[in-house]
Amino acid sequence: MTSHIVHLAALSAQERERAPALPKLAEGDRVELRVRRHGGDVQIVALPSAAAAAIHAVLACLLQGERVAVLTEDQELTPNQAADILGMSRPLVVQRMEVGDLPFRYVGKHRRTRLKDVLTLKRRLDDQQAAPGELSEDAEDLIRDHVP
Repeated sequence: MTSHIVHLAALSAQERERAPALPKLAEGDRVELRVRRHGGDVQIVALPSAAAAAIHAVLACLLQGERVAVLTEDQELTPNQAADILGMSRPLVVQRMEVGDLPFRYVGKHRRTRLKDVLTLKRRLDDQQAAPGELSEDAEDLIRDHVP
């Protein structure tokens, strides 16, 4: 499988100023897209809730000035791309691959890993980084509640 971005988008400052933010979606809300064709025809498409949530998240990021890439879950990434997502250097990503923390395969001499594996590792690393802070908060609570 070759690596490709399904779509990459960004909004200009003018577009961000003109575009309204979507209201927060509530359970049971229905989202529809209205497409006005060049000839004036209008087509309305009802979106499934998962698609509506994804579009809501993408638009929120775009309105904050972020560039958004749409990738498939099985998208294969280079170690450099994985490093960008993980917020670490390429050599550290390669080390994670070599010790088995990040599954990969070779394409010729080049390593490739799936986006979903990178995101799984990112969640695990984020949880590990949050753990010491949570332990510290627990210790402070114990001291406050049980030390005279």
